[in-house]
Amino acid sequence: MKLQEAIEQYIKYKRSLGRRYDSTARRLRAFCNAMGDVDVADIQPDAVKSFIFGVGPVTTYLHSKNTAVRSLFGYLLSRGYVSQSPLPAEIPKLPRQFIPHIYTLDELRRILEAAEKQPQCCHLETHTFRTLVLLLYGAALRLSEALRLTLADIDLDANVLTIRDTKFFKTRWVPISTDLRRALDTYLRIRTERKHPAAPEAFLLLTSGSQPVSIQLAELSFKRLREIAGVRRTDKCRYGPRLHDLRHSFAVHRLIACYREGGDVGRLLLALSTFLGHADLLFTQRYLTLTPELLRLSSDRFEKYALTGGRS
Repeated sequence: MKLQEAIEQYIKYKRSLGRRYDSTARRLRAFCNAMGDVDVADIQPDAVKSFIFGVGPVTTYLHSKNTAVRSLFGYLLSRGYVSQSPLPAEIPKLPRQFIPHIYTLDELRRILEAAEKQPQCCHLETHTFRTLVLLLYGAALRLSEALRLTLADIDLDANVLTIRDTKFFKTRWVPISTDLRRALDTYLRIRTERKHPAAPEAFLLLTSGSQPVSIQLAELSFKRLREIAGVRRTDKCRYGPRLHDLRHSFAVHRLIACYREGGDVGRLLLALSTFLGHADLLFTQRYLTLTPELLRLSSDRFEKYALTGGRS
């Protein structure tokens, strides 16, 4: 069996089990491009090791490639397409857990101001980029969710966004604030003035040429504007602040506000888990360790609880 056929069969199998499998599918197709469309039985261990290890420092991407290819060959072995796995017996240990960048309100302001200064000839125009940032922070959307929004998903009368076809194949409804509603209303007016497609199924966020905004364009535009705004990490992390970190920042800012106001953090975590579209509360609880301030506030709360025996 040829490698490309084997990979597509494997992807189809995984999706039949109810999994989206998009990111892993991309890694496996990249593996096919690196190997060439050879017979699966002819793939050499040195070539597989070269693909998995790549060049540069060890990152989680190395481990994700290893996991994807190892799972593929587990599937091929179980069906008798290969007699042995060509994967390396050992790989480097995972690097320390990546910590997202939590933006300050001043950093958010500077990024939005930088968007105002970019040339209007850019494919991702000022008003579009600004709306994207506000959606990622104000509605805590994943980047892919924001870019897939259609006009039919925006209900400004009810102040609700419909997030379809999410990471876990679920649809959820996200309430939006009055400020975000105003920002969307302004963007929609500009969008109409630019004569972009107005059908309900048309994407909300479009380039200057009325094309859907790709993840690559959004990330490259953000990298440029982040540099203009002077927003950088100071913890020697090899990754700069990301668009996805806006979602993390939303959650952490809400939790900090809840602690400061003496609110019920447990109830907020449950609400955040639903709001963020997490499949498990454990994913939401990770936000409790993202900043020193949040750690301090949670420790202070626990200390008070312990000293009073649980009495408020």
